[in-house]
Amino acid sequence: MQIETIINGHKTIWQLEADASLADVLRQEGYLSVRKGCDTSCCGLCTVWLEGKPVLSCTVPAFRAAGKEITTLEGVSEEAEAFAKVLAAEGAEQCGFCSPGFIMTVLAMKRELSQPSEEEILHYLTGNLCRCTGYMGQLRAVKTYLGGGTR
Repeated sequence: MQIETIINGHKTIWQLEADASLADVLRQEGYLSVRKGCDTSCCGLCTVWLEGKPVLSCTVPAFRAAGKEITTLEGVSEEAEAFAKVLAAEGAEQCGFCSPGFIMTVLAMKRELSQPSEEEILHYLTGNLCRCTGYMGQLRAVKTYLGGGTR
């Protein structure tokens, strides 16, 4: 099947199998920030934005992106770099495998929530797994990046 979509601001036409996942198609198209770890929507590694909202692309059929805008980490590189520097400064960066999905989620949170509480941050980040950290450094980094304005 053929669909047209917009990826990081660029119109794209894909030829795809009816059962292809959005994560698989994005990886095939060279968007290597989209990673897979579970295929069951449990880890957050495959997070991208569909129409500006974070989605777990391993469970989204690629045909659902027809006519819609997709944003990957490559499309928000300046914002991503700014947050990645905060992650590193807080000692929250370990192997980095989970970072693209985590960063996409944090950037979406910044756009959606104004001065979130710690509870709201933790709720928003549910489903983003990291096997290297204890999450405290990541939580500090998120609070710092959001301006320390947690209630």
